[in-house]
Amino acid sequence: MSLNLSEIVKHGAGIVRLLFLSVFLMTPACILYAEDADSTENYVYLLNSDEIRYNQYVNSEAQLLVGNVIFRHDSMYMYCDSALFFQKRNSFNAYRNVRAEQGDTLFLFGDSLLYDGASRVARVRGGVRLENREMILLTDSLNYDRNSSIGYFFNGGTLLDATSTLTSEYGEYRTESGVTVFRQDVVFENVDYTMYTDTLVYNVDSRKAFFVCPTRIVSEDNTVETDSGWFDTTNRNSVLLDRSRILYSDGEQQMTGDSIVYHNAENQIYGYGNVLINDFSDHIDVQGDYAFYDRNRDSAIVSGNALAIEYSEKDSLFLHADTFKLRSVQKDSTLNRIMMAYNKVKAFRIDLQMICDSMEFQSVDSCLTLYGDPIVWSQSQQILGEVIKAYMNDSTIEWAHVIGQALSVEQVAMDQFNQISGREIKAFFKNGDIDRAEVDGNVNVRYYPYDSDSIVIGLNETAASHMNAAFKARKVDKIVVTGSSEGTLYPMDQIPPGKRELVNFDWFADLRPRDREDVFHWRGKKAEDKLRENVFSRDVPLPTLPVIKGK
Repeated sequence: MSLNLSEIVKHGAGIVRLLFLSVFLMTPACILYAEDADSTENYVYLLNSDEIRYNQYVNSEAQLLVGNVIFRHDSMYMYCDSALFFQKRNSFNAYRNVRAEQGDTLFLFGDSLLYDGASRVARVRGGVRLENREMILLTDSLNYDRNSSIGYFFNGGTLLDATSTLTSEYGEYRTESGVTVFRQDVVFENVDYTMYTDTLVYNVDSRKAFFVCPTRIVSEDNTVETDSGWFDTTNRNSVLLDRSRILYSDGEQQMTGDSIVYHNAENQIYGYGNVLINDFSDHIDVQGDYAFYDRNRDSAIVSGNALAIEYSEKDSLFLHADTFKLRSVQKDSTLNRIMMAYNKVKAFRIDLQMICDSMEFQSVDSCLTLYGDPIVWSQSQQILGEVIKAYMNDSTIEWAHVIGQALSVEQVAMDQFNQISGREIKAFFKNGDIDRAEVDGNVNVRYYPYDSDSIVIGLNETAASHMNAAFKARKVDKIVVTGSSEGTLYPMDQIPPGKRELVNFDWFADLRPRDREDVFHWRGKKAEDKLRENVFSRDVPLPTLPVIKGK
């Protein structure tokens, strides 16, 4: 077989081209793609590869790189075992032992990497680990946008730092600011608490979590529920907004407010705006514009439109004051819960109303003490004095002690009032109704006795040093006086002027709370209505007196 000269030349030229291409492809990449250090072109540079292969029939646009592959795109270096390099597209696909480094703070690992130099986006898949400062982000799929320095994961991710673990389905991490945003089924776990939410913004540098939707934080001490605010995961201080709630793990106390500031180290809580403190153990709710709660001292202060609601009975008691103070005192094995109310105290319940300047309740003896011109009403009865002490049993009064200028008034008709006054009165109750009373010192009485047909007989006037009164159906049924006494009975048509009322008589119907809303409207005594002592007088005439006298 023979070849002419032209065919020999044509075949020889092809062989030369193949030899040249083989030499070209085996030349080290560091030589082929050497660059000018001052170049500002946004190219992806191949710095090294142990072997470069090219097959125009398999992939005419890609070069196959094998062994110790190194790329650089401006400040980021990327490493892998093998890659497909699309030089014209300014991109590559990297496989196995993928690692990307930017400076000495950002490290990105994965099984594969698709990098586009034009968009500056790295798509890492399989066993992805992003390390930045003291934080590690683990996921299966991550897109890292170098333009905004944000990494996006969308198939479940876990953020780890020195003390916490944060997981969610979707999220983004801003490497420059250290801010992460986690979405859907977010769980933040710490040795001291666990946080559950659907969207969470977390700053890796400051260790602060920011809430933007309903969030629940559960710890051994309490459970926090909020829609907005922030939480310092290091010291556990927090600012909670948008009607947040803290429920203590014992289930006995809870605070709710428009905003709440929590200082964990001091175990103190500040509530602002429509604050509500629930004491489930004592059946008391306290609300106001501002509240302070010290968990260590088990004490609280509530002020600004303050209202306490006692709901252990069928009908709740509504109590208003300028300020409430609540505290607990442990003595031996007894816990004494103390509630104090200051300035313009006013209370309403269907069967009981009262006003005073200040009030105190102690659970150790179930004693409610009213100070500063106190007045108590129950149906047609009114009691007042310098100090009133009421001893309760499950919110039902058992007995009351009126101390100093004591006066008990019962309205029996439009212009008829039974009146008992003395230095002190002790009234005893059965099933919430007055049963009997003991009056000591400068006792003065005005009351209207009835005959068997329930017709009023007249007006009984009595003065004594001591008196016992028995009640029936909330009305005076019998009076027993001891010691020195004087008295008379006036027929209804012979009652002298000025005898119907004691010197210190007052009927404060206009001051009486009308309903639960009326407790916020203060109507105090006028100067001329202040307590006036009724001194025992011996100028009382001495006609017959139908009373029983004892020793």
